[in-house]
Amino acid sequence: MTQPFFPLDRRGFLKSSGLLATVPWMRQDARAAVSKDDPDALKVGLVGCGGRGSGAALQAMNAEDGTVLLTAMADLFPDRIERSHGLLKEALGEHAGRLQVDPEQRFSGFDAYEQLLATDVDVVLLTTPPVFRPMMLAAAIAAGKHVFCEKPMAVDAPGVRSVLATAEAAKAAKLSLVAGFCWRYNVRHRALYQRVQDGALGDLRAIYSTYLASPNRSVARGEGWTEMEWNLRNWYQVLWASGDHVLEQACHSLDKMAWATGDTPPLRVMAVGGRQAKLGPNLGNIYDHFTATFDYPDDVKGFHVCRQMDGCATDNSDWVMGAKGNAYVNGWADRHEISGENAWAYEGPGNDMYQQEHDELFASIRSAKPINDGTWMATSTLLGVMTRMSAYTGDVITWEQALASEEKLAPDVFEFGPNPLRPVAIPGQTKFF
Repeated sequence: MTQPFFPLDRRGFLKSSGLLATVPWMRQDARAAVSKDDPDALKVGLVGCGGRGSGAALQAMNAEDGTVLLTAMADLFPDRIERSHGLLKEALGEHAGRLQVDPEQRFSGFDAYEQLLATDVDVVLLTTPPVFRPMMLAAAIAAGKHVFCEKPMAVDAPGVRSVLATAEAAKAAKLSLVAGFCWRYNVRHRALYQRVQDGALGDLRAIYSTYLASPNRSVARGEGWTEMEWNLRNWYQVLWASGDHVLEQACHSLDKMAWATGDTPPLRVMAVGGRQAKLGPNLGNIYDHFTATFDYPDDVKGFHVCRQMDGCATDNSDWVMGAKGNAYVNGWADRHEISGENAWAYEGPGNDMYQQEHDELFASIRSAKPINDGTWMATSTLLGVMTRMSAYTGDVITWEQALASEEKLAPDVFEFGPNPLRPVAIPGQTKFF
């Protein structure tokens, strides 16, 4: 099952992340953590100390036998740093020696990531709201850091173009760049999609995916908060910060569609969406449902539907249909099977795909064989961006149009103060640019 949002409280964090204070998942042969000054140590900096960031930090510290240390933390809000640090210490238990973040290595504010990058960390975990990832990723690679970057990697086309450029810079610098598109690190998924790419289905005909889920959390405005602070504490519901849920959450399903096609860009998309159940003062300006039809080369079609509504059926499934058979994936139910001429079902062991991301990242650093997920992670991000563009405007959007778009969602200046949200998009009235 895909990892849920981690509530940043003790009970919710330990339960949602599957961790206990004794950390039974820690490697059984773990030695005592090394010192930060030990040449064997790989020092990690966490940028974005919410629930997902805290989970990524734990997985990074579990990637090796006591030689990966968390030594710096950064977040816009100092209260989140302190809360995350306390939860990490409790979750690590006897392995708390891996948490070596001195008070002067905890940075807050809009420039916190720059302060962290000026330290001697080797690896940076980027787990902030998506709007910040292009600029933070570019800065991390320019600073010579290896990076784990959560999905999606941008909220608009200028951000995607920035990520593509940074991915090339990472290759030139021989730095590892691992994406938070976690299903590509799931061994069951890898086995099935490898068969798809090896031709088990014959010529590809169509792909259909669903991401039907409950709504992400919302946050009521706190006393004394400016609009900017509320936007960022309630970022799931805010278009400029999240990119909308078709990008922030359903991008997992769109990424699997890209995977099935060998990361071939579609020609165009026509999407429909709306805001029917998002009623209330804390629910921002995003939609709650989308459907999309993608046209690929050779008359291949891609179909996607996603929804975030309470009280509705949930489903996270993927079908890949070909001339010789069909593949079916239900990641939440661990079903991975192919019907037709080359019938097959996965029967081997599974893995923790979130841990696998970090295991492979740190192994690549140790072996000096960099991983670079940059191009395909940007491609998958743009699938979500262009779906939103089409649904918001009512237009058919081509791949070239989407990639060249000059629409920039983020405010020109990041500072606390007024920051009114743009109106909810109305198809036929909202314009593409």
